[in-house]
Amino acid sequence: MKIYRHLFFDLDHTIWDFDKNAEETLQELYAVYKLSELGLPSAEAFIETYTKNNHQLWADYHLGKITKVTLREMRFKKTFLEMGLSPELIPVRFEDDYVRICPTKTNLFEGAHETLQYLHGKYTLHLITNGFKESQGQKINGTDIGKYFDQVICSEDVGANKPDPAIFQHALDAAGAEKETSIMIGDSLEADVMGALNFGMDAIYFNPAGLPKPEHIALQISNLNELTLLL
Repeated sequence: MKIYRHLFFDLDHTIWDFDKNAEETLQELYAVYKLSELGLPSAEAFIETYTKNNHQLWADYHLGKITKVTLREMRFKKTFLEMGLSPELIPVRFEDDYVRICPTKTNLFEGAHETLQYLHGKYTLHLITNGFKESQGQKINGTDIGKYFDQVICSEDVGANKPDPAIFQHALDAAGAEKETSIMIGDSLEADVMGALNFGMDAIYFNPAGLPKPEHIALQISNLNELTLLL
């Protein structure tokens, strides 16, 4: 292994358990908005459909195919329509309530605090996130993980999303780091891993679901604790 000095982490789906926090929020909103009375069969079916749509829209956002406004306008509208709800019955404030509540959730992936505390003693840690700035601050503060990170690089501030090389260069410049002694850790093969590798920086694929790993991806973990052995 190379000698690294700077570790760059993704936030959502890597440290902050996006799907678990979203599920908690949507379970609450399913009850508040009485969606069963509108004909939606179960909270589980609603969450499953939303998760599929949200992941696809985020993939499009990473690649610059859609804007933040489009993502937020479409993810629930698309979900409600797919589940057979008439457009006039779609709750108008559902997205606003989701955005207000979800970032206050505090579920992290297993071993997050222990791993970050250990690594913080050996390396300089940073975050690079494509998430929306107003939400990311809430997540970081609410889970008390900000103390581990020297720099928080948000795509909205940079004007470029991962996998664009510009955001990786901006992150290195902000950190005073070099490619050769830096590594990216994230769950998105396209945005985090290939984005870093194509930029010329090493990367570790965080793959807790055990999805098939492309052969050309050398480094993979399924639990954050594995970083204490790998690095």
